[in-house]
Amino acid sequence: MIEVNDIYKSFGEQEVLKGVSTTFEKGETSMIIGSSGSGKTVFLKCLLGLFAPDSGDICYDGRHYRKMSTSEKRDLRKEMGMVFQGGALFDSETIEDNIKFPLKMFTDQSEEEMLDRVNFVLKRVKLENVNQKFPAELSGGMQKRVAIARAIVMNPKYLFCDEPNSGLDPQTAIVIDNLIQEITDEYQMITVINSHDMNSVMEIGEKIIFLKSGIKEWEGSYKTIFKTDNQAVTDFVYSSNLYKKVREVYNK
Repeated sequence: MIEVNDIYKSFGEQEVLKGVSTTFEKGETSMIIGSSGSGKTVFLKCLLGLFAPDSGDICYDGRHYRKMSTSEKRDLRKEMGMVFQGGALFDSETIEDNIKFPLKMFTDQSEEEMLDRVNFVLKRVKLENVNQKFPAELSGGMQKRVAIARAIVMNPKYLFCDEPNSGLDPQTAIVIDNLIQEITDEYQMITVINSHDMNSVMEIGEKIIFLKSGIKEWEGSYKTIFKTDNQAVTDFVYSSNLYKKVREVYNK
């Protein structure tokens, strides 16, 4: 479990996060949603350890981040996988070398061991025989699957995704959503996704956290988000093309 306890984060005089508290459970796909400037990207970076909260604490399976030594934080980082918005693949490296990158950085595995692991995760994301290809030779959806393969190559406890469906067509986005949910359930990871895509919210939003101006305005699931009386959430959801269609279904 990840426990977030009353975290605040400011940059200069700009207060971005204002006392956010929540929990993330193992085997659960959680979504962070909100308008631009709501604080969701900063929140995700705090969960990743890229930003340290000014106050409050984040606890990873009983380990308090504020109390960790530098070496303990490095060990925690080994337990995290990250899927970046643009995929963040190295264009000049092969798919195999892209996925090997975390293994080379954090382990002392042999080349044979690394290759076995690379092939295993490529098979898991339904991409085989692409080892020697370069990112530019793959479609956008295939690149995202490579990014997911790289994120899980270390068998992480925690998986973080920043707009994983950005730039993808709706059909491919659903494939990526389903893959993330399958992997989360299969490996019992804690998965947190930063998203503005209401399709994803409806597909895999087992837990949804809605941020507004740095405050956790609402928390629930895809089953309850279209029934809430919270005006801020309703206004946000109404901006989605899915609103009318889904509202009709959930209000029956």
